[in-house]
Amino acid sequence: MSNPHRALRAAALLLGVAPWLAAPAWAQKSATDSIAEYRQMLQDGNPADLFEAKGEDLWKQKRGPKGVSLEACDLGKGPGVVKGAWVELPRYFADTGRVQDVESRLLTCMVRLQGFNEEEILKTPFGRGEQNTLTALATWISAESRGLKFNLSQSHPQERVMYEVGKRLFFMRGGTHDFACATCHAQDDKRIRLQDLPNITKASGAALGFGAWPAYRVSNGQMWSMQLRLNDCYRQQRFPYPIFGSEATIALGVYMGVNAKGGESIAPAIKR
Repeated sequence: MSNPHRALRAAALLLGVAPWLAAPAWAQKSATDSIAEYRQMLQDGNPADLFEAKGEDLWKQKRGPKGVSLEACDLGKGPGVVKGAWVELPRYFADTGRVQDVESRLLTCMVRLQGFNEEEILKTPFGRGEQNTLTALATWISAESRGLKFNLSQSHPQERVMYEVGKRLFFMRGGTHDFACATCHAQDDKRIRLQDLPNITKASGAALGFGAWPAYRVSNGQMWSMQLRLNDCYRQQRFPYPIFGSEATIALGVYMGVNAKGGESIAPAIKR
């Protein structure tokens, strides 16, 4: 890249202008290529790193009414084992008799090990209090499996049921706009507001969609978990927000995660 071109791009970033809009006509690229390059440039300074560091610290801190850490929390690979857990969640846990994703499993550990009040956490708005704690923890846990391949279990009957429920929810149309998840995410080469929409029904698309969350949203300066991402999809469909730890969002996570088998996790990522 020539020095004048580099300077132009740097100036565009400082002024808050998307760099592909500042590029001269002779260097035009597709919107998709330019957005991908922009994300790669931002990735080096991804604010998700701050949430990741906070999550690791929170995992080791002695907190809650019982004054203990989460280091005995079992995310599916044994007490305290974090690496590799993210790419196998959601999964069935015998001690709760439920299929859980990373956030609902963390909540179980916070209640059982640390003595937190589940109902109070469920009522806390996103981004505040212990909800913020859960997001930071999920960010760190996902980072510990960055680059690993998704391999969600379907060995337990409840895991297979949740996959089927997630599939049906994915294709279910409803709301004032008669939308479904599949409206945006069941075909190749679709996009909205210059953003590519991954085809979740295929392994490559499912890995791209499911494998990038938690992610830092540049547009609103927030760290979003997978549950919040799905909640916002429901909002855009004009559905009511699912409650935290909803069976619906967990089932959708199972559907996407199983479809993503063999795909690489890139979380925590950065989004527009």
